[in-house]
Amino acid sequence: MKKTVIALLFATFINLQAGEVRITAAADLIYAFKEMKSVFEMENPEDKATIAFGSTGKAYTQILNGAPYDMYFAADMGYVQKLKDAGFIHANPKPYAYGRIGLWTPKNSGIDVSKGFDVLLDPKVKRLAIADPAHAPYGVAAVNALQSQKYYDKVKEKFALGENVSQAAQFVQTGAAEVGILPISLGYSEILKQEGNFYLLPAAWHNDIVQGYALLKEGETNPVAKKFEAFIETPKAREIFKKYGFVLPNE
Repeated sequence: MKKTVIALLFATFINLQAGEVRITAAADLIYAFKEMKSVFEMENPEDKATIAFGSTGKAYTQILNGAPYDMYFAADMGYVQKLKDAGFIHANPKPYAYGRIGLWTPKNSGIDVSKGFDVLLDPKVKRLAIADPAHAPYGVAAVNALQSQKYYDKVKEKFALGENVSQAAQFVQTGAAEVGILPISLGYSEILKQEGNFYLLPAAWHNDIVQGYALLKEGETNPVAKKFEAFIETPKAREIFKKYGFVLPNE
């Protein structure tokens, strides 16, 4: 009986020491953050990082409606600033990376994405997958690039709009679209590198993709959230960002 009580007290103590950070993150971070989650939890075995991936705009709306997140990693700094202006964040938002976009197609498609936007006029390309620009910053960048190069009106009827960049990639992977305009972070992931070919578009073709984050009010009193905030500034985390093609602030 005594041993059972001690065991229960010990288990309770462990649970009290354990913590969790709840993160909502832009879908372009899915591979980078899965890797970071593994490293963070390995270095902090008593803590857990729970990450929900999706479009930046939809996460913004969820937070406005009371979603209990500790941290918000957006694909557009503007959304983070709007949350600060609305009183959901106390500290100033911080940039954590700058994004790029490119064309991706499966290796067996017979489509040469190295031709750039010209390939989108190929009769083989019946559907072009992009994230929905109504709430996904990478969708905005895709439209911006097409408009700047005078291709938007030529291909807009081909759009297959994904809820976020991850779904846009799935459209191409499953054959629902022949080509996708995707973030470099997805194009550089092991899965998409094995399955297809990625062609990086010139950064000058589209608006700057400044990605930002902040601790939300709930995260300001969460020690694990503060640990994760410190972690993303470490050399290990920065190397993971760079592995997936992100340009980092001050570099």
